[in-house]
Amino acid sequence: MTDTKTDRPLRSEPMTAGAGRPAGEDRPVNAWLTGAAVVVNLFQLFLLPLVLLPAGGGWGWLLVPLVPLTTPFWSLIHEAIHGTLIRRRTANDRSGRVLSVLYGSPFVLLKTGHLLHHRYSRTRRERSEIYDPATTTWARTAPGYYLRLLGGLYLLEVLSTLLAVLPAGRLRRLGRRLDTPDTVAGLLIERVAQPRVLRQFRLDAAAIVVAYTMAFLAYGGHWWMLLAALGGRALVVSVSDNAYHYGTRLEAMLEAMNLRLPRALENLALSFNLHDVHHRHPGLRWYELRGAFLAEGGHYHLGWFRAAGRQFRGPIKLR
Repeated sequence: MTDTKTDRPLRSEPMTAGAGRPAGEDRPVNAWLTGAAVVVNLFQLFLLPLVLLPAGGGWGWLLVPLVPLTTPFWSLIHEAIHGTLIRRRTANDRSGRVLSVLYGSPFVLLKTGHLLHHRYSRTRRERSEIYDPATTTWARTAPGYYLRLLGGLYLLEVLSTLLAVLPAGRLRRLGRRLDTPDTVAGLLIERVAQPRVLRQFRLDAAAIVVAYTMAFLAYGGHWWMLLAALGGRALVVSVSDNAYHYGTRLEAMLEAMNLRLPRALENLALSFNLHDVHHRHPGLRWYELRGAFLAEGGHYHLGWFRAAGRQFRGPIKLR
């Protein structure tokens, strides 16, 4: 994959921390976790409404503990994005595509968007909480900022499936129109408009529409339960997304924050909280991040919940 403007590779090679050699061999845990994620999502979408809800609406409470599992679910997709879920490229990408369909957004879009994040993090293109007082105000920036923070990011990822109906030429024109120095949106759409990528994007978008249409039909009169569960997913995804970067140094593309979590929650998050380590060593598997963290001195910048909460202070003025 390449940056459509520079033709530089948008990828991360699996490397051990501080060493120029391939990372360790695959552990079976990733395959098991991927299988578990598929089962949990199929339970949420189909088994719960078709098998348990007919026996009583109280079974819908089982959706509540599934919402926090959004974090490890996304972390598995994140591993696939970086090619570290499964060493074999074809198996890795297929697993990423299946997980992303269940997540609700095509894998190629999530992958391109995330790798652009690594490429442009904290630059003018990718600093979502920063506003320039020379061109706008806090009051004008705040509504869009809080909408994105409170679920809007996930909503945009889901609504991206609508791009699948546009002809390739129109997509390319849209990408060019949206390509400004303040966003990666144009670069993202231009990448999706490439023929091979667009075919995959359309196939996965169709699978998402079919899967979620069938799921809402399966819930019948309880459709609101699934919608509420997806709302919880949207909140978890959107609040977590920029917590590792909010208020950090600008133009420091390789930096992020390591956020403190109890060890059990760190394991549940698949070490996603060690985000500074990940940004500097994006080819490390999730179970290699703690070793690199300790080898580099084991420094936490903030607690996870404090970092997530301080985002609600709102947009930050460019200085």
